[in-house]
This record gives sequence, C-alpha cells and structure tokens, in this order.
Amino acid sequence: MTGAVPAEGLRDDGLPEGAPELPNVEDVQAIGAGLGMTLSAGDAASFREMMRAAFYSAGRVAELDEPTLPVKYPRDAGYRPDFEDNPYNAWYWRCDVRGAEGGPLEDMRIGLKDTFCLAGVPMSAGSHILEGYVPDVDATVVTRLLDAGARIVGKNVTSSGVGAKDGDPFATVRNPRKPTHAPGGSSTGCAAALVAGDIEGAMGADQGGSVRIPAAWSGCVGLKPTHGLVPYTGVVSNEVTMTHPGPMANCVRDIARMMNAIAGPDPLDPRSRWTPPQDVDYLASIGVGVRGVRIGVVSQGFGQTPWTEVGLLGGEPVVDEKVRAAVDRLSALGAEVEEVSIPMHVDGVHIFNTMYNEGNAHMYRHHNIGTNHHGWYNGALLERPGWRANPDALKDSAKSMLLTAGWLETRYQGRHYARGQNVRRNLVTAYDEALSRFDVLVMPTVPFRATPIPEGPVTPAESVAYAMQMINNTCQFGVSGHPAISVPCGVEDDLPVAIQVIGRHFDDAKVLQVADAVETSGNWLTL
Repeated sequence: MTGAVPAEGLRDDGLPEGAPELPNVEDVQAIGAGLGMTLSAGDAASFREMMRAAFYSAGRVAELDEPTLPVKYPRDAGYRPDFEDNPYNAWYWRCDVRGAEGGPLEDMRIGLKDTFCLAGVPMSAGSHILEGYVPDVDATVVTRLLDAGARIVGKNVTSSGVGAKDGDPFATVRNPRKPTHAPGGSSTGCAAALVAGDIEGAMGADQGGSVRIPAAWSGCVGLKPTHGLVPYTGVVSNEVTMTHPGPMANCVRDIARMMNAIAGPDPLDPRSRWTPPQDVDYLASIGVGVRGVRIGVVSQGFGQTPWTEVGLLGGEPVVDEKVRAAVDRLSALGAEVEEVSIPMHVDGVHIFNTMYNEGNAHMYRHHNIGTNHHGWYNGALLERPGWRANPDALKDSAKSMLLTAGWLETRYQGRHYARGQNVRRNLVTAYDEALSRFDVLVMPTVPFRATPIPEGPVTPAESVAYAMQMINNTCQFGVSGHPAISVPCGVEDDLPVAIQVIGRHFDDAKVLQVADAVETSGNWLTL
C-alpha cells in the first residue's frame, strides 16, 4: 500500500485520527515477551494486523460526544493560603463557590477533602504526584450540596502521613485542640478546619476510618454512611468496595442536614445502583431521643491490648471509661442496653488488611479509576502521567501498599485478596446477626486518644504507623459497609474521646438518632 492515499478522515496507517498508534512488529514481540510469549516476526506481524479492528473502533469512539458531569455554579477559583492564614495546615486551597439561593444549606460553609473534584480548582489528592491537576467537573455530591445552597470555600488537606514542614502544601496537619498532637487522617484537614471554626461542614471519604478517626481525635462528628448511599462519582477512589464519601460537621444535626442533600442513587456510580429509593428525612431523627432503642455494647471494642503483629496500639482505660459513661447516659434516657460479643470483630482487622493493599494497588495502577467499572470515568485524570512518572515522590504509606501488593500479586496471583473478599461476607453476617437483636451497636471509635506528632525525621515504618495504628475499631465497617458515626463523648487532657454508633445497612437515620442523643446528653467538653 506504499503511496496509497488514505481515505478521508483517516491517517496514513488507515486508522481514524483519534485511534491508538499501531505498534511495530518489534513492539508486539516485546509485549509478548513481557507476557511470557515467544513470537516469531511473522506471528507478531499477524497479531499486529488483528489489532487494527480494536484500534479503529477506539478511533471512532474518540469522535463521539462524551457525557460529562455538570458544572452549574460560577466560582472564584481562589488561591493557596500561606502559613499565616493556615496555622493548622488544614487547607490545601481556598476558593469560593456559592450555591443556590434560599436552599436549606445556605448558612453552611463547606470544605472538601482534596479528593473531590471541584471544577476550576486545583486538586492534589494529598500528593505532589497530582499537583497541577485542575478538574473540569464537579463531583456529584458537590453539585448536590450547591443545589441545596451550600457555599464551598476550599479543599482540605488529605493526609495520613507525617514529616512535611509548615508552609509545605502537604505539611503535617495539627489538631486545633492540641496542636502538638495529630488530628487523625486521612480526612485530616476537614476535621481541623471544622474544629478551628473555618467551616460548618465538610465532605470527607472513609475506607478504614478516614472520616471517623479525625472526627474522634479532633472532637467533631463524622459519618461513614452505608456503602452506596452517597455517590462517589467525581471523587478519587481507593478500593471501590470499601470507599465511602461521608459528611463531617460540628454537630449531628448538621450531619443530618447534609445527608438530606447528598444521599440517594446516582446512575453514574454502580456502587449506588442497588440503593433502595431514598425518601428519608434525616433531620427527623434529631431530637427524638432513645427511649426503647436497643443498644448492643460490643465487648471486643473495649479493653484492647497492643497488637504488634498487625501494628495496632492498644486501648486506654480512660477512653473505655468515658464511652461506657456515655452508654450509661443513654440508658438513663430510656435506651435498652446490653453487652454483646461479636468475635468476628477482631478478625475484621485481618480481612481489611488482606483486601487493603491489593485493592488499593489496583486503583493506583489503573489511574485511580480501575477497570470493569460501569460508571463515569474521569478522562482528564486519566491523561495525567500518574505516580509512575515519579514513584519516589509517593508517600511511604503508598510505597508500602504497592510493594506489599506487588509481592502478593506476583507470587500468589491475587488469591489472598479473593479470599478476603469472600470472607468479608462472614463479617457482614456477624454484624447483621447482632443487629437483628439490637437497633445499633456501640464501642469506642478509636480506643486511645490522639497521639503526639513526631518531631524530626521519621522512618518509613514510623510514617506508616502514624497513619494506620488506630484503625482497631473502624476498618471493619469499611469492609462490612454498615453505617457508622463518630460523636464526641468526653475529653481528657484537652484530647477528645468519641463513641462510635453502628447501624443496619441503610438505617443511617437510626445511627443519627442515637448519636444526637449522645450529643445532647451532656456537654462532652466537661465530661
């Protein structure tokens, strides 16, 4: 075909302009070698020609209109705050996006964990790897908040690590209640900005406890909704079967207000496809009280000893005491309280650990989206070079995850991840059986109070421990998908203590009802 004139709209290789580039024969042989194949030049040339059909189709698809997420409200793209305006390092970016006038959330300034797309505003997802990326869409929950009248005022630092210095955009976030101590992660800046009074609400994201842990350590409220109840469309995701967007606020009532705006199915998010129709008024759960509510106090959530094999710290007696005191107050208000044993709660940590590394690594390798996902893909994010362009810039926690997953996948072909996914159903069943007897379950959110921020250089092991050593009671419900909320119930040495309330799938309203009763049963700052 040398010298042939290509058909109109086609390249010299006979493919549409937007089609992938055809590899040469040597490229095909190299691809085959990487897959363990030995291809002759003739076979490679034959396979190369077979690629034409798929590449031609890809080129044609590139010419079709691509649906996108709406951007409905004008905005001031804002600026990166300097240290003087950001003393706790809570903010990655400040901006101003005003929602609909007269909406139910018009009095709320809201911050977004810096994994939520906000069109025209830079997003880093907590890493230098993604710096410079500016989304061109609004995440579904962002649009829902704005439709309800909220005002988005910035992107909050997402961090579970430690080490960067003040002034760095990923500097260690400090706890406003005790700046020498950690606020908890990874919805870190959300909690710090709430407690500092910068905002009335925030959107975080939770997998192993990333909404509930910072809420507990910082002294605000954080809800991990039922998996699939709040859509993840337009949010940088981790392991898709365990990730949950969740609201954070300084009181349970504001959590309920935000849930009224953001909960409900999204046809662009397959995780919400099987969500039942949502006509729940979450505000109706506020002020109801707990008379007659059956509360199961999970014994395995208390009295924990250090678990060095999986890198978890043990519990503090003062935390157990204050959580049990909160339960006593609920009992005095008419709740029916009983101790319950759920042995699988302990194994839930192992199930989470087994799924965490390989599940998250899959998302890293596939541009934070993954494959075989029947939903909306962020094409602009896919065009970024990603972490492979500078893997040394990854956080130690990400390096640890990729190295662990690399060995497991290479040596064991994903069998441990697969077994974890299968065994998770045992964990769900264990909680469901308890919740058939009780309306909610309770335990400490984190069995110990916020830890000091390390001073000076830290080793990779210390950095990862700083991020992961407090998931004793939270990671299980990322696995099981049950709704779980953290609400403050006491304080010791200026460090908050929180109780976690867990409910049946899609019974988030009951969780809010009990959390509200905890909140109104006494001023936690004096308990």
